[in-house]
Parts: sequence; C-alpha cells; structure tokens
Amino acid sequence: MKLAERYIRVVDAFNRRVGRFAMYLIFALMGVLLWSSVSKYAGSPALWTLEMAQFIMVAYYLLGGAYSMQLGDHVRMDLVYASWSPRRKAAIDAVTVLFLLFYLCVLLYGAVSSTTYAIEYGERAHSVWRPYMWPVKLIGGIGIFLMLLQTLAEFLRDILYLRGVSVDHQSEAGL
Repeated sequence: MKLAERYIRVVDAFNRRVGRFAMYLIFALMGVLLWSSVSKYAGSPALWTLEMAQFIMVAYYLLGGAYSMQLGDHVRMDLVYASWSPRRKAAIDAVTVLFLLFYLCVLLYGAVSSTTYAIEYGERAHSVWRPYMWPVKLIGGIGIFLMLLQTLAEFLRDILYLRGVSVDHQSEAGL
C-alpha cells in the first residue's frame, strides 16, 4: 500500500509540474498567432505560423491532459454520477478506468510506432515550410504516456479509497 501511495504522490507531483508548464504554452501560441497577423498585415506572411500554432496546441493539449485529469476538469457524463456516494463513485471509476487504460495503451503503441517511423525516415509535413514531424509526434507520445501514468494513479487511488486509505489529489509530496 505504501508503494501505491508513493507512486500516486510522485505521478501527481510530476504531472502537476508538467501541467503548470503546459499552461504557459498558451502565451507562446498567442505570440505565434500575433506574429502571423502582423506579418500578413505587413505584406509578407510567414509560412511557418499556422503549423507552429498547431504544434504548440498539440503540446498544450496533450501535456496538460494528465494535469486536467488530476484536477477532475475533464468532461464526465454526469446524469446519475453526481448523486452517488464517494465510495460508489470510486468503485465504478475503478472498473471503468480499465477501459481508459486499454485505450491509452493502444494510443501509446501507435504514438511510439509513428514517432519511430518519423525519425527513421525523416518524415516531414506536406507544406511549404516542411518541418520535421518527429518533435510533435514525440511530444504527443510523452503526453499520452503521462496520461497513462495518471490514469494508473487514479485507479490505484480508487482502490486505496475502497480499502479505507485516502490519498489526497493536492499533496505536494513526491519529486
């Protein structure tokens, strides 16, 4: 049980830091989009801004996903869930999270194979700018992996709660 608690605290702390970093990517995105607008107005539009904005958005979304899950800010169908007791919620979550774990494992497998392909063959985007694709694919794979770690932490948290041990989401212990 102590090992599970330690795992939860370390994963929570790490994903909190990554998520807090990812929050600031919105300012980088705003800067790229501002530059795009200024360069178009100046008469020489930058070719790289649209794809760079998309790449930053991928990093923002995927690196922040685990932190969002940790905070409970993800979308949930709440027709009857809200009326359940915390114990029943934990029991249902402990079962349904297994489907998410399977889904994330499949996504991670695809991300690793896609990133490997992009690195081996020097895959580039089909655009005028033609950036290499491996950096954004690598960030995507890292984001999926972090989400997988956080999902496992949530599963363990539910199991521990059902056994009478509560592990707080907001603890700063860990790394």
